[in-house]
Amino acid sequence: MDTFFAHETAVIDDGCEIGNGTKIWHFSHIMPNCTIGEQCNIGQNVVVSPNVILGKNVKVQNNVSIYTGVICEDDVFLGPSMVFTNVINPRSAVIRRDEYLQTVVKKGASIGANATIVCGNNIGEYAFIGAGAVVTKEIKPYALVVGNPSKQIGWISEFGHRLEFNKEGIAVCKESQDKYQLKNNQVSKIS
Repeated sequence: MDTFFAHETAVIDDGCEIGNGTKIWHFSHIMPNCTIGEQCNIGQNVVVSPNVILGKNVKVQNNVSIYTGVICEDDVFLGPSMVFTNVINPRSAVIRRDEYLQTVVKKGASIGANATIVCGNNIGEYAFIGAGAVVTKEIKPYALVVGNPSKQIGWISEFGHRLEFNKEGIAVCKESQDKYQLKNNQVSKIS
């Protein structure tokens, strides 16, 4: 008995593992050998290519393509119509299936609507990629990134609030009251 929900128009190929409580909505296609964790939400018209791994509680909004080579850890948010690539130099006439580059989206990261993540560039824990950004390099944990090409403009808390650091390099999230430290251009949570 299935412990997940799939809309009648969704297509789920053989060899997939889908966790308890996951929901897969209209016209989505889960291709062979994917692993989708518990409590995920896969929106309408989503394509999850072969061998993709999604952790627990991953939210995938409508019209997202998650290509082979992508791994999303727990609590990742993928905004509407954002896209991953998996070949750095695609050509229609050249087969490069053995050249797919891996992209890892770390725990708690959010990627905004219409953003593009160029393959081989990992997204750090709790990073926030703004809508429409084009990521062409590694993104640090807790980084706030916008633009094309993307540029880091600040730091963000696990609750999604901009962090303002004092002279001692300490910031407090206005919602959670958690404390963060900025040291050597890296942010870490200290409470």
